[in-house]
Amino acid sequence: MADLEAAEEFTALYADNHRRVYAYAVARAGRPLADEVVAETFLVAWRSFAKMPRTAALPWLLGVARNVIRARNRDEERHRLVAGELRDWAAEPDIADGVAERSAVLTALAGLSENDRETLTLIAWDGLSPRAAARVVNCSTPAFLVRLHRARNRLARAVAAADELTIAKEPSR
Repeated sequence: MADLEAAEEFTALYADNHRRVYAYAVARAGRPLADEVVAETFLVAWRSFAKMPRTAALPWLLGVARNVIRARNRDEERHRLVAGELRDWAAEPDIADGVAERSAVLTALAGLSENDRETLTLIAWDGLSPRAAARVVNCSTPAFLVRLHRARNRLARAVAAADELTIAKEPSR
């Protein structure tokens, strides 16, 4: 009976968190690896189900996903592929308002280090609180806030540099 209850509880945990873990995996590993990362993350969760925190399941799952991705992406080539994807997204034509700003931010984001990108996207794209994001990257909340502050400053400088380059390339009237 206990196994059936655990299976039902795990099924509910999976249903509640699958979409967010998948989005996290796509943003960091790309669509080709996202299904594998999610499957391995939930396999680890199933194997550790008795020990895993239930009240903070999403940060724990994202931490596992992060470790899975890092294990798969230790070489520099993976870093270049993800940065290339971000540049491709920025280069795609878009008719929505703010295209130039979006493009500049995505291009600047692609030029940041993997750690800076992850710090910024955990907050902006994944919607985690600094406390939950700190759990994902396995550091204290104050240390994460320092990382976030520094990453935001580097992003702002990169966007400003991209804007200056764009202005310099515009023909004189």
